[in-house]
Amino acid sequence: MGGLKGLVKKGLGEMGFNAEGGVVNWFPGHMAAATRAIRTRLKLADLVIEVRDSRIPLSSAHGDLQPQLSSKRRVIALNKKDLANPNIMHKWVNYFDSCNQDCIPINAHSKSSVKKLLELVEFKLKEVISREPTLLVMVVGVPNVGKSALINSIHQIASSHFPVQEKLKRATVGPLPGVTQDIAGYKIAHQPSIYVLDTPGVLVPSIPDIETGLKLALAGSVKDSVVGEERIAQYLLAVLNTRGTPLHWRHWNNRKMEGIRYESQDKHEHNLKDLLPKRKKPPNMSDVLYIEDLVTEVQCALYKTLAEFNGSLEDENDLENLIEQQFEVLKKALKIPHKTSEARLMVSKKFLTLFRTGKLGPFILDDVPEVNSVP
Repeated sequence: MGGLKGLVKKGLGEMGFNAEGGVVNWFPGHMAAATRAIRTRLKLADLVIEVRDSRIPLSSAHGDLQPQLSSKRRVIALNKKDLANPNIMHKWVNYFDSCNQDCIPINAHSKSSVKKLLELVEFKLKEVISREPTLLVMVVGVPNVGKSALINSIHQIASSHFPVQEKLKRATVGPLPGVTQDIAGYKIAHQPSIYVLDTPGVLVPSIPDIETGLKLALAGSVKDSVVGEERIAQYLLAVLNTRGTPLHWRHWNNRKMEGIRYESQDKHEHNLKDLLPKRKKPPNMSDVLYIEDLVTEVQCALYKTLAEFNGSLEDENDLENLIEQQFEVLKKALKIPHKTSEARLMVSKKFLTLFRTGKLGPFILDDVPEVNSVP
């Protein structure tokens, strides 16, 4: 992927995801303090659930905490499996298995999926039952990998199993140094009593390179405002092109290929932001068909530009020119007025929303390592 690497270095390389700030102030002081607090809490945990994004199984690891996490009993929960390519997902499970690391793909919004995770956690703790009457599990992960959704599902499951349970009270664990209140948690098992701590805290990664930072931004772990939607969209297009993804879209049995089009009788006011989990509302048939047409237009536009591309994807200048052309065709596909001053930004926002909600298909950004190494 010379073109991709070259483009990242050429067009995006002025960014810096580092503690010193640089162009991107990524690691402010209060987050450094939060990370220190997490390290202290981790010392109390008997097992850690490290939540990662299934689309970036390595890039979403918390780099600074890996030495401490790898020394503890750990289960890696690859969340958002519904957004990841299942044809590649099993390779990641095999990879972690080869590293002797417990790993399970999950959907934090699915109770059945979360129950399987908790069963694995309970098994891992029961096989090492200690003299301790109470065992503690802690949930950690970088921003936006689904920690809150997982904790909410765990809370609901725990409440159904132990309806009269109260949160873990003081004296069981004791107050943490420098913290005025005790840790709270939810009981998920008995004999031994196992509690999942509901205070995962704010974890911020130390990002090793610009491409890892862009992957985290694309997955939503880094705020768009920090990196810029246009820059993130440019990176996504670079990845799709170098992998030849749009060329595979023509084989999909979509409605446009069948010559079926939908024309709404009413003025359509659907907002793509409603697709995001926090704003999701039940879509009606008009919404569904509208989104299907929008996705089809986008796929066809990107397929056509890549199929007609005469340059080399290994050359960053050729790749950059292709992406510029694709931004133009996406304006029409996404129904954005050409004369709009912020048309490029609007294209980026809509395009990223389609990707993040899985409308462009399941995808995994990280490449499966060819050699075994500690994840």
